Amino acid sequence: MAIENSIDARALFTFSYGLYIVGTAFEGKLNAQVADAVMQLTSDPIYITACLNKANYTTELVEKSRKFTVSVFSSDVELPFIGIFGFRSGRNEDKFAKCKYRLTESGMPIVTEHTLAAVEAEVSDIVDVHTHKLVVGKVTLAEVIAEGSPLTYADYHKVKKGKSQANAPSAIFNNLK
Repeated sequence: MAIENSIDARALFTFSYGLYIVGTAFEGKLNAQVADAVMQLTSDPIYITACLNKANYTTELVEKSRKFTVSVFSSDVELPFIGIFGFRSGRNEDKFAKCKYRLTESGMPIVTEHTLAAVEAEVSDIVDVHTHKLVVGKVTLAEVIAEGSPLTYADYHKVKKGKSQANAPSAIFNNLK
């Protein structure tokens, strides 16, 4: 990935990120992926957004179902658990066979293991952003699952020594270690 000479990627690494599981379901097929670009946009009504790679299976299913969930990783999560939802495709395996989860009333998956909170949203807009899609959704459910501290993206890299997938918005951070 080429970065312009005037861009010091370390500056972007100072942004505060979390690490999340974005999940969805369509026609009985559950899928989810790790995402770091998730945020709340408004408060009344509450809207959130998730930035998903165009090529990811989760993105395809979110576009079809028009719903998604976000499960917030706790800081005590281990790398192998994060790996269930990252670095492999739900087209080829059932990621939910390897974790505890439950379905919302609308059938969307919420991971309940190593998770502090979960949110469900109905898609209101999808914005094309070069290699990714910004999925905007109105929150229909929000709940606390456990007490604790959320995993930050900085701790994922610095403490847990995790890496980003090549197609992640923050993949340039892999070169900063």
